[in-house]
Amino acid sequence: MPANGDGERQPGQQGLRDFARQLWGVLQRSLFRQRGAASPAVQEAPGLPKHYEPLCRVLLTDGVARTLFEEYAAHRAAERGDEETGWMLLGLRERDEAIALATLPAGTQRDAGIAHVRFNSSGQALASRIVRQADRRIIHLGVVHTHPGSLRHPSDGDFQGDSDWVQKHVRGREGVFGIGTADGPLLSSPVPRAAVFASRPRPNVQCLGELCFSWYSLRPGQSHYEPLPVELTIGPDLARSLHEVWPTLEEHAERLDRLYRQQAGVTCTVMEDARGPALAVNVPLAEAGDAIRVLLWPKEVRYYVLRGGEVFAVDCPADSVDRGVYLLMAELAAQV
Repeated sequence: MPANGDGERQPGQQGLRDFARQLWGVLQRSLFRQRGAASPAVQEAPGLPKHYEPLCRVLLTDGVARTLFEEYAAHRAAERGDEETGWMLLGLRERDEAIALATLPAGTQRDAGIAHVRFNSSGQALASRIVRQADRRIIHLGVVHTHPGSLRHPSDGDFQGDSDWVQKHVRGREGVFGIGTADGPLLSSPVPRAAVFASRPRPNVQCLGELCFSWYSLRPGQSHYEPLPVELTIGPDLARSLHEVWPTLEEHAERLDRLYRQQAGVTCTVMEDARGPALAVNVPLAEAGDAIRVLLWPKEVRYYVLRGGEVFAVDCPADSVDRGVYLLMAELAAQV
């Protein structure tokens, strides 16, 4: 790794024989400095209800509701608009209500058609980790997906998969499921009205113009979905900024998820730059304030070292983001 055009020193390539020794040294100082702590993705957060009752409502923040309606409208106008699409819902499970705080899109790498949608699981897993940086109590609440025509209820094909998913993955063993359709005006008036504001023609239904979301709950052992009243509160969609970098997130998802599991304290945020929004990965080092930072764009990756209050841009020839981080860590270890 030569010096850059500004004359800053760039970390050099390490021989294969020295690599393991250097990497082990930095891992001892960095990776294992919190040895014994549970992973943020699985550590149980304090303050959770000790007992759960059947859901009486789902509470959406206005940010989450805006995301669903805006992205559904944009999807219908796009090239793949005749396909189903969807979102994973993240939020808090209280004693008898679910509070939706974030949406994760099905993704550009989704498998979808006019009668099915399968989410990009690696992108969803990484995004879930990132959202939980804000609050470890946040969990998967359920799934929203769209239907063609006027089928405002989950289909028979949805039922078995949703039942299994709730049984295995949902706290309180009751999931929230939303169905999007484009027949909203039919619920209240034969004459379509301008989409000035959203209405709630039924306790479990929201309509904005022609777009409609119908909400249900499902518990293991139930033979059918139950209509679930929906209400709004003020708050953001905690994952909305991730939607802006979703193709980048998907491209690097498996490598970054591995980095999260191997390195303590890894965080991701979205940063604005002249080139557009970037997914910023921060990997802390042993000394307080020191870190490796990686900025990811759709067709560009840049590495930086934050050390002693200074920021150094570095060239790294690694073919993946996690290998690049470990090459830099090994080089930094050799300088100690």
